Amino acid sequence: MLHVLNELGSPFSRVRASELQATLTRPVALSGVGVHTNAPARLTLRPARANAGIVFEPCGAARRFAALWTNVFDTTLRTALGHGESARVSTVEHLLSACAGLGIDNLRIQIEGSELPAFDGSAANFVDAFDEAGIVELPQPRAALKVLTPVRVQHKGSFAEFLPAEQGLTLDIEIDFVAPVIGRQRKVLTLNSGTFRRELSRARSFGFLRDLASLHANGLALGASLDNTLALLDDAVLNAEGLRFPDECVRHKMLDALGDLALAGAPITGTFRSYRGGHALNLAALRALMSTPSAFRVEKAAQTGSPGVTFRPHAAEKRAPFP
Repeated sequence: MLHVLNELGSPFSRVRASELQATLTRPVALSGVGVHTNAPARLTLRPARANAGIVFEPCGAARRFAALWTNVFDTTLRTALGHGESARVSTVEHLLSACAGLGIDNLRIQIEGSELPAFDGSAANFVDAFDEAGIVELPQPRAALKVLTPVRVQHKGSFAEFLPAEQGLTLDIEIDFVAPVIGRQRKVLTLNSGTFRRELSRARSFGFLRDLASLHANGLALGASLDNTLALLDDAVLNAEGLRFPDECVRHKMLDALGDLALAGAPITGTFRSYRGGHALNLAALRALMSTPSAFRVEKAAQTGSPGVTFRPHAAEKRAPFP
């Protein structure tokens, strides 16, 4: 369980309840370099009112836009959102995964740059920023999308599907690589703030060194390095740190999937299963679900929480040791 502080500063242990919407208590700024553009970017994450959702505000753009599946314009090795040609931002999945994992429903994201910083290739810096700012509940109940009937998409030998579940979101992700450094990995995880922190938040992006030249030729991975990517040979890991988890690659795929599913605009109650998936398949499945009104319903939680309570993890919980 997480150690958190209530508004009076008294320590108590629990995972944050999910009945009420949440936002940050104060703004927090981050800066870094994009993994694909190799361009610097600066973010300011600001609190937002209840029902505002998660909104990107690119510096100098005439329009801001919501983090919704309808605003996705590219899924090539990352998820990119935008409105028109001028208001665009890419590689949003790690930040959105952190929002979903820690239950942040409302956020203003002011960004100078075209791509979010990669940091270490995981969601860890975003989690640390949220912890620094603090998370506060708002006096409005949270709505969820409850999956009612199965929805499945597939492409060649890959598939992704939504299945009904009684409560919460369960991710069931499987990957299958010929290279023995990865091989076949599967992980099933029911999400809450505790499991997200421990199991997913620090799993890094990965890629094979053999693919780097062709990615560069296509304007991708221009900022990739051992500092922000788990670099792989067919049978070896090049990073001096090695793996943070024996199955770090499937955990990162799960991290990405959670960020992509956050584009539904509300938490999903159901099971998301994918085999050999990625951003394109995640979004195809989400698009199929959202385009099938009979496959889901919106449910609003009962207002049983305590609005105004600020949650901060105990220092010992912020950086749990890697297994």
